[in-house]
Amino acid sequence: MIKKLIFLGIFWIGFSAKAQQPDPPGQVKGNEKPKNEAYLFAHMTHNDYGRLYYSVSLDGLHWENLNSGKRVFEDYKGHPDICKGPDGKYYIAGNTGDDAKTINIWVSEDLITWKKYSDYTPDLKSTPDYSNALQRIGAPKLYYDKDSEKFIMTWHTPHLDGTKEDPERYWASQRTLYVLSKDLKTFEGAPKRLFDWDMGTIDVFIRKVGDSYYAVIKDETYPTLYWTTGKTIRIAKSKSLLGPYSLPQQSISPNFREAPMLIPSPDDKIWYMYYEQYPGVSYGLSIADNLNGPWFQASGYTFFADWDKYSFPEKVRHGCMITISKKEYDGLVKKFGLVKKL
Repeated sequence: MIKKLIFLGIFWIGFSAKAQQPDPPGQVKGNEKPKNEAYLFAHMTHNDYGRLYYSVSLDGLHWENLNSGKRVFEDYKGHPDICKGPDGKYYIAGNTGDDAKTINIWVSEDLITWKKYSDYTPDLKSTPDYSNALQRIGAPKLYYDKDSEKFIMTWHTPHLDGTKEDPERYWASQRTLYVLSKDLKTFEGAPKRLFDWDMGTIDVFIRKVGDSYYAVIKDETYPTLYWTTGKTIRIAKSKSLLGPYSLPQQSISPNFREAPMLIPSPDDKIWYMYYEQYPGVSYGLSIADNLNGPWFQASGYTFFADWDKYSFPEKVRHGCMITISKKEYDGLVKKFGLVKKL
């Protein structure tokens, strides 16, 4: 009996050490050509917050630094967000700080050379039903809507300062604002609120899939037993770019996650949603076959190779992920050089 128990114990140790989850769905097999050939992650780093760095991937799961982990463009500051326009050019939005009055926009034909394109200074106080807005602009993001042939630029602006007794009220007071533009040089009217519900939201971006628009948000209410979705990534849905948007779905991520990023898988059948566990602790990945869910979380950051189904370079912080062509990937690697993991 004792020998049998010892054998079973050894068997279990050996089995558990080799056990691993199936690989995430969405990858191509054999000689099948991926519909999404490559990906760019434009991000900041833990030690150089607000500056522009690049990492790339061929499968949307495993990411490698470019440029020996150094900045790729010295003039940019902000939370990187890149959008491809109808002219085939790339646009990136940023600002020098949340207290800066102006949003800066740069343009590039190849994601390598960026040139200043325009500046936009929103009159925050003129926002309808939001005259108490503070002079703060957080994480501007861009999306080109083919149906309206317009860009929408979103950002978050609070209306309450934090206090020593309640520093969190500053974050709970964040509301998502937007402005429309045909060309990112002229902008239509005063900023407006994107959502008609009264809830703190930051890091919002929009995507259209099928006949629906999806707003990916961070719920900025502090989590409690009575608001369990606080500080998580959620999705709201609308038939129109400007809403009204449904109340957000249940949480996609655990609590204390922010800066969501969404990419389609190589076979274009699956969605990968990344988000950061702050402050700069790690990244999580949730996966679904449609944006209505359900979502499940992939295994990563375990530091066991057999269990990690995705990986990042060390100390990367939030930004944006976009699909790129293999030709664009090769051009970036040729220009900046790939930092291979050992």
